[in-house]
Amino acid sequence: MTATPRKPSRIRLSVFVFLAVYPLVTALLYLSLPLTPDWPIWQRNLVIVPMIVLSMVFLIIPTIHKRCHRWL
Repeated sequence: MTATPRKPSRIRLSVFVFLAVYPLVTALLYLSLPLTPDWPIWQRNLVIVPMIVLSMVFLIIPTIHKRCHRWL
């Protein structure tokens, strides 16, 4: 009899993603505010959101799966 692999917990994954993404969003906002003081929020987000999404897809989530798989 073979053991079936356990499915990762979405709640725990979301906590790990939150812990990684929150500082990234905060840092990008602090870095972009002095460079874009007169921009409306939608334009600032248009610059920041692609950086966050790419970081999540190619760096944060794969790193969480690789290093924290035991806790997921």
